[in-house]
Amino acid sequence: MTRDQALALDAADALAPMRAQFSLPPGVIYLDGNSLGVLPRATAARVQAVVQQEWGTDLIRSWNSAGWMELPQRIGDKIARLVGAGAGELVVADSTSVNLFKVLSAALDMAAADAPQRRRIVSERSNFPTDLYIAEALARQRGLELVLAEADDIPALLDERVAVLMLTHVNYRSGRMHDMAALSQAAHAAGALALWDLAHSAGAVPVDLKRDGADFAVGCGYKYLNGGPGAPAFVWVHPRHAERFWQPLAGWMGHAAPFEFTPGYRPAAGIARYLCGTPAVLSLAALECGVDTVLAAEPLGGMAALRAKSLALTRLFAERVQATCPSLALVSPQDDARRGSQVCLSHPEIAYPVVQALIARGVIGDFRSPDILRFGLTPLYLRFVDAWDAAEHLRRVLDSGEWRRPEFNQRHAVT
Repeated sequence: MTRDQALALDAADALAPMRAQFSLPPGVIYLDGNSLGVLPRATAARVQAVVQQEWGTDLIRSWNSAGWMELPQRIGDKIARLVGAGAGELVVADSTSVNLFKVLSAALDMAAADAPQRRRIVSERSNFPTDLYIAEALARQRGLELVLAEADDIPALLDERVAVLMLTHVNYRSGRMHDMAALSQAAHAAGALALWDLAHSAGAVPVDLKRDGADFAVGCGYKYLNGGPGAPAFVWVHPRHAERFWQPLAGWMGHAAPFEFTPGYRPAAGIARYLCGTPAVLSLAALECGVDTVLAAEPLGGMAALRAKSLALTRLFAERVQATCPSLALVSPQDDARRGSQVCLSHPEIAYPVVQALIARGVIGDFRSPDILRFGLTPLYLRFVDAWDAAEHLRRVLDSGEWRRPEFNQRHAVT
């Protein structure tokens, strides 16, 4: 594809108006929305209104008058529209790690009650580390076994010993997307439960939790949902499971009547029991603006349209890199059905300095140890010409040897 052809695709792009929702720095091609989404234009004014009016003037009255208390459920209902859940089934709270601890604990309680001989948690070896760390901690506490395998080997491990299959829908290192329906069905056929992390899916690829047989799901708010750094995460439990067990962090917001102030815990009905502490109002206000940017695409085809553009963007970028940067290996799947909204490349020696050289040019991706160059292509605000130009910058970095400069070889705390 030529650059003029990329410009022509932008001119014909029905989703092009969505870009105006965001505050994009001039001269930057941002390919890191899978790590931190771009700032929506509406966010600063909304947070300022919460600070100055709702907090500054109305003070504690805003828990009632401004609906602060309902934010976890209200925003949860909006996210539910993006992941195939129903109203009242998903809440926003805490971090992805904390929510994973909650639902994995509940899932293991269910398995222990129904089939105590099931002593295994199965996951992908290259799953995001926090997921594995949480699972490892729970396995140690309960005397269970965490079994890790390559993606293609997972179905063969699903047998009568497995309590929970825990997977991230789109792998953070490779961009490979699991078949949620097939793997959930395989887990259920073996008598196990299916828990999904949607951190690299929600807002980027179509997800239908109930249709595809998920039992539990978690996800974060600061990637494709554009909720800002450290934005609250979300948690979903299938309605058939929601009231079977307490979640382990039985905080006051998960109580059936928090303001009765009784000493004994009585869990709230349904998903509300998966709340814990006081809602983070400022962060929730920012997150709602981010979620609204994704929902704004609904009149233009919603997640199906975003997915079609995402595939076209990632295909353009990957093909251009393969044609012009032969020293880089493509890690992401070429098959559209198996690829999330990111392109991952590898080089055994120079991946980190190449990414740093790109960032110095205004092309922002990231590095994942030991050898991954990672690029998230967010269809809400990325143009086809951006993908073309980013690949061209990558070619120039490699051809010129810019990556050899000392400053690009110094590791930062965040890569």
